[in-house]
Amino acid sequence: MPDIDEIKEAKKFYSDIPQKTEGFFLKGSNSLDWGIKNRLARIFNPESGRTVMLAVDHGYFQGPTTGLERIDINILPLVPYADTLMLTRGILRSIVPPTTTKSIVLRVSGGTSILKELSNEDIAVDIEESIRLNVCAMAVQVFIGGEHERESIKNMTTMVDMGMRYGIPTLAVTAVGKDMNRDARYFRLAVRICAELGANYIKTYYIEKGFETVTSSCPVPIVMAGGKKIPEFDALTMAYNAVKQGASGVDMGRNIFQSESPVAMIQAVRAVVHDNETPEKAFDLYNTIKNHSAGS
Repeated sequence: MPDIDEIKEAKKFYSDIPQKTEGFFLKGSNSLDWGIKNRLARIFNPESGRTVMLAVDHGYFQGPTTGLERIDINILPLVPYADTLMLTRGILRSIVPPTTTKSIVLRVSGGTSILKELSNEDIAVDIEESIRLNVCAMAVQVFIGGEHERESIKNMTTMVDMGMRYGIPTLAVTAVGKDMNRDARYFRLAVRICAELGANYIKTYYIEKGFETVTSSCPVPIVMAGGKKIPEFDALTMAYNAVKQGASGVDMGRNIFQSESPVAMIQAVRAVVHDNETPEKAFDLYNTIKNHSAGS
C-alpha cells in the first residue's frame, strides 16, 4: 500500500473548461446505452456516419448460391474492404478467422428455405450465441404484409428486448414478397413499424421514386439492401442515390460477390459511400482495379 503522506495533491482540475457531452453521431441513437453505441460505432464509420456491409448470409435459406459456393475463396479476400460482415454463425465459426477485427452482424432469424413460405421464420439463434461470438448486431427478417407478418414482428421485438438487455443492437431486415408493391408508401410503412417497435437500424430496398421520404420518416438509420445482381455502373448509381437521399450506407451482397471483379467492386462501393464519389468516378476506379488485377 502506498504511504498516504506521499500522495501528491491533485491540482489540475481545469475548472475554467466545462466538460463536453457530445451527442452520438448516428440518427436516433443518442439515448442508447454505451455498449450499443460502441457496437454501432464499429458498424458505422464515425467519420462518414455510413457503413459498407458485406452480406453473405444468403445460404441460410438459398444454399450455396452463385458466388457463395466457397466462402473461403470468394469472400475472405473482400473482408479487408468491408466495414462489417453480415453472415450466419455456421460460416462465422467454420470459415472466418477469429483474428479478424471487422464487426459482425449475425443472422439470428430463420426456419424456412426457398422451397417453403419464407415468411414463416422464428428466432433461430439464442442471444447467448451473439454474446459468445462477440457480434455487433443481430439481424432479423421482418415480413410486413407477409403471411406470417405478426410472427416476424414478434421475432424482432423479442431480439430488441434481449439486445437492449445485453447491449447488442438489432437490425430489422425488411422483406418484400412477390405480390407486394415496391413503392415508397409500402417502405415507409415497413421501416416505420420496425423503428417504432425498437429496431436500432433497418435494412431496406432502394426505390427511384420517393426514397427520400422513406429515410426522412424513419427515426433510425437505414442501410440500402443491394438486391439482385445488376450491372456494376447501375449498382454504383443506386448506392450513390441512396446515400444522397438519406441512407446511412449499403448492405450489398450479390452486386459485389457476383461482380466480374468483386475486389474492385467493393472498393468502388466504398468510394461512393464514404468518399461521396460519383458513380462515374467510382466506375472508373472499378475498371482501373479490375484491369490492374487482370494484368498482374
